[in-house]
Amino acid sequence: MELAYYSDYAVRLVNSEDPARGQDPLTSVEAVRDLFGAGQEAGRRATDADVTRFRSVRARLRAVFEAADQGDETLAVNLLNSLLLEFPVSPQISGHDFRDDDGRPLWHMHLADHPSNATAGYAAIAAMGLAFHLTEYGVDRLGLCEAAPCRNAYLDTSTNRSRRYCSDRCATRANVAAYRARKRLEADRSASSGRTADTAQRTAASGER
Repeated sequence: MELAYYSDYAVRLVNSEDPARGQDPLTSVEAVRDLFGAGQEAGRRATDADVTRFRSVRARLRAVFEAADQGDETLAVNLLNSLLLEFPVSPQISGHDFRDDDGRPLWHMHLADHPSNATAGYAAIAAMGLAFHLTEYGVDRLGLCEAAPCRNAYLDTSTNRSRRYCSDRCATRANVAAYRARKRLEADRSASSGRTADTAQRTAASGER
């Protein structure tokens, strides 16, 4: 498993809430376990206490994305460093059960956590994954969706640093909204021009009399 993969943990947790709509499904142990993904043994350690702890870590991870989105690189890095200090991991070489065509282990880097609870384990790999993404691609590659009211987090891996939305759905919605706004503006301008022309004609006719 590549270290960059772990950054998805951060995005997954941040996007478990929709603050613009006041929606937060992270209210149960089952919701916490779902964040780990199917078949993840670590998620089975989750208890009721992890619900509150997960929400706390989520707020701190969102703060990292918000700082990056506002162009405050130093704050984004400081916030992420505080998470890394609080939730450390140990990088290890792992082969798991994966083999190549010759039967040799497919060695790769793995983040081994030593958590006291499920939250600590999840936060450790989420923070480390986000740190690898930040240092590899830059702070400006951490974004928040521009399609109002959505403010989902995303990781920009585009070649030209052009990503602005968390999903194709939001991109389409934003483009449609922009198109409709342009059409309304054009209609307003056309109506205004028509009214101006009518006024000018009335004024000219009055002068002729």
